Amino acid sequence: MKKPIKRLVVKVGTSTLTYATGNINFRRLSRLVEVLSDISNSGIQIVLVSSGAIAVGVGKLGLTERPEDVPGRQAAAAVGQSELMFLYDKLFSEYAKVTSQMLLTGNDINDADRRSHLVNTFAKLLEFGSLPIVNENDSVSVEEIIHGDNDCLSAEVAALIGADALVILTDIDGLYDGNPRENPKSRRISVVKEITPEIEAMAGGTGSKRGTGGMMTKIRAAQIATEAGVDTYIINGTPCDNLYAMLEGRDIGTLFCAKERVK
Repeated sequence: MKKPIKRLVVKVGTSTLTYATGNINFRRLSRLVEVLSDISNSGIQIVLVSSGAIAVGVGKLGLTERPEDVPGRQAAAAVGQSELMFLYDKLFSEYAKVTSQMLLTGNDINDADRRSHLVNTFAKLLEFGSLPIVNENDSVSVEEIIHGDNDCLSAEVAALIGADALVILTDIDGLYDGNPRENPKSRRISVVKEITPEIEAMAGGTGSKRGTGGMMTKIRAAQIATEAGVDTYIINGTPCDNLYAMLEGRDIGTLFCAKERVK
């Protein structure tokens, strides 16, 4: 029997939040906020892990493309993060939701003392009814910039706060046994009970020019989360209403089962 979800981490990627120009997709962002606010009203505690700072910074700075050098991307992130949080705070406030910003680095999670403080801070924010919005502190950390698009960070956060589920919103319907963009006969994998080398082999390719993640980083994230006892879903973030379908238990995306649930 599927356990009820009382605490949910939702990760949204750059490709879901922005157009190919790097500018914000306001319609999609607005709908995401509306759906998350509605889910929150049902009694589910939500933590949002949001990418997009670099892409938004690139657009706001009027750059023609994402900087190739790390300092350039860090600078873009510094500009974009403030704009991103402004938009989230403005949109969530329309539904009487109080947001909070958590910018993390690998050291914050790996250091025992810092990790303990994070656990306490998240717990208190959720107790106060705030909706934490998490991103990697790209202006001082290069881990996400180089290695992934916050996928693994969302898994670490889910493990940190003892979430019941992690949902990674992306631009594909889930994990397929082939590349559905190249092979229309590729089949979606509905449930993964164990992440094997065969499953990892299905996750090829890298991210888009706007984001750095790809299916492989999402598989790594699922590995982290499921080992911590967190069910992990990879679903299409368009439309954002897919979150309702997931919570209703419908066959959507790919579910990676938490280790203790595997029988």
